[in-house]
Amino acid sequence: QVQLVESGGGLVQTGGSLRLSCAASGSIASANLMGWYRQAPGNQRVLVATITSGGSADYADSVKGRFTISRDNAKNTVLLQMNSLKPEDTAVYYCNIRARVWGRAVSSDFWGQGTQVTVSS
Repeated sequence: QVQLVESGGGLVQTGGSLRLSCAASGSIASANLMGWYRQAPGNQRVLVATITSGGSADYADSVKGRFTISRDNAKNTVLLQMNSLKPEDTAVYYCNIRARVWGRAVSSDFWGQGTQVTVSS
């Protein structure tokens, strides 16, 4: 129904920057909330940042002031600009979209396959 394709992960040194991109496609009638989550080895998946269709963003305390989330509603894409990266940012980053597909009355959560971000010290 909905496919998410992520790109932009990789290896970077402490203090460096990366930009993650996620494009959603499929039978999307409306995309309410888009966001990024991350999961480090041995830990649960946690919220990094979300953004509403109106552009209101929310961030985890650990990334405030360093990460910026943005979206293009026309293209159903969401970006995560990550600056001043730290080793503790190392994780698999997952794109998420809460969307209503055509023919359904309620929204559902859809996930990307994940992209690895590694920050070396």
